[in-house]
Amino acid sequence: NGHGTIWMDDTNCTGMETTLATCPARAWGHNNCYHAEDAGVVCSGSDVSRFAPIRLVDGPGDCAGRVEVFLRDRWGTVCDDSWDFLDAKVVCRQLGCGVVVSAPRRAQFGQGQGPIWLENVHCSGTEAGLSECRASSWGLHGCGHQEDASVVCS
Repeated sequence: NGHGTIWMDDTNCTGMETTLATCPARAWGHNNCYHAEDAGVVCSGSDVSRFAPIRLVDGPGDCAGRVEVFLRDRWGTVCDDSWDFLDAKVVCRQLGCGVVVSAPRRAQFGQGQGPIWLENVHCSGTEAGLSECRASSWGLHGCGHQEDASVVCS
């Protein structure tokens, strides 16, 4: 069960919409539901679903910022130990953000919070997702958030 506001109810998509928000439904935020009725989705055949979700935060746009990974229901950061251009290249590819411009270190876009999920990331540059790259075991690190890795993509 989720928590907070239930945004959609009586949703009736045709399958041709490009986003869920454009499907016919009750007015945004109006519902007669309980969280026991929360909807879910299981997708197949998508490369994206094979990888731990990532995002770039606190940067100047969607394609630049501190690298964060979603694991065990929490967003966490990536340590910059051994962080390089090839690692950043994989992040840009996974996010559909074009080519890598730079791989800043030392919390270039501010320090994150929560767990530091990855350290000593070693990508060859050909991986489709960051979680395919070699790295220390999830959550094992010797880093502080002042070492959070960042990415700038085109």
